[in-house]
Amino acid sequence: MAPAAAPACEGVPVSSRPAIEVHELTKEFAGGVRALDGVSFTVEEGEVFGFLGRNGAGKSTTVRILTTLLRPTSGTAAVLGHDVVGAPSAVRKVFGAALQDAALDELMTGREHLEMAGRLAGLGKPRSVERAAELLERFGLKAAADRIAAGYSGGMRRRLDVAMAMVRRPEVLFLDEPTTGLDPQGRRAVWDLVRSLRDDGSTVFLTTQYLTEADELSGRVAVVSDGRIAAIGTSQELKDRLGATTVRVRAAVGDEARFRAAAGADPLVATGDGWFEVTVGGGEAAVPGVVARLIGAGAPVDRLSIHPPSLEDVFVGLTGTEIESSAGGADDGRITAVRRGLGVPGGLGR
Repeated sequence: MAPAAAPACEGVPVSSRPAIEVHELTKEFAGGVRALDGVSFTVEEGEVFGFLGRNGAGKSTTVRILTTLLRPTSGTAAVLGHDVVGAPSAVRKVFGAALQDAALDELMTGREHLEMAGRLAGLGKPRSVERAAELLERFGLKAAADRIAAGYSGGMRRRLDVAMAMVRRPEVLFLDEPTTGLDPQGRRAVWDLVRSLRDDGSTVFLTTQYLTEADELSGRVAVVSDGRIAAIGTSQELKDRLGATTVRVRAAVGDEARFRAAAGADPLVATGDGWFEVTVGGGEAAVPGVVARLIGAGAPVDRLSIHPPSLEDVFVGLTGTEIESSAGGADDGRITAVRRGLGVPGGLGR
């Protein structure tokens, strides 16, 4: 499938230089496993860009290439104009990243992690101490600030990792499934921070499998499937273009037979208690036609409800319904070694 063109997004600042630009990106691993197969897209400055896909679809591989942790097999990628292969040091200076596999030092406290991240980002000791305190408060880690990471729960570790990525208010922030393992309060804290970064003009590249999260935060979303871009656009554009509206109608008592006879081109499916469902394209604009057809067939509608398509409907339609046998990507085992080679602690993709 050819990569879809990225449409303009209402409300996204127009810039002569995209924050992220990816062209025909491919990545092959040992054994001929192709994790990415000609991926192309752009992300504008100030945009929250959702990158959606099933496990193993190529989301994390894309993020790891953009954060200079992996080299692509072919194609090009740039962050704020800096090529990820030709100028990796320049790339690392302009982004923050919280990746899936946080590599925290088990013997360091939460406060020490954040203060160290601030010093590595060049904030200086006083500002690093101040910023660490701000983030500990905002992420609900103040009470555990001086406990070592070995005593943190999974959700607390995730919050600390995301906080480290936000220490210096990066121009571009990569969040690879940032709310996995978080409770609702932790998830809302991350959402609020993403919104505040967007409002301050930062660019956020967000991979997630929480479709509500993508709907809430993203200006545009791209759905990746089998290493290729299956669709790209605003959430509403994808729903309108690829989703279907379900109309639920209930027959008056005694009129069920007339409803069945009025099936026509859009079959009515009986769901019990006199209710029938019909799925139509064209969104809510198609609903009057459904009602008119039923009335014309002598089947008056007693009650009616309209159920527009969700982003989940679009996602499943593009990526399939089968249950996966493996949750791991092709490069899962490589990331720790690459990080060690770069000298990059878990949340510090800089």
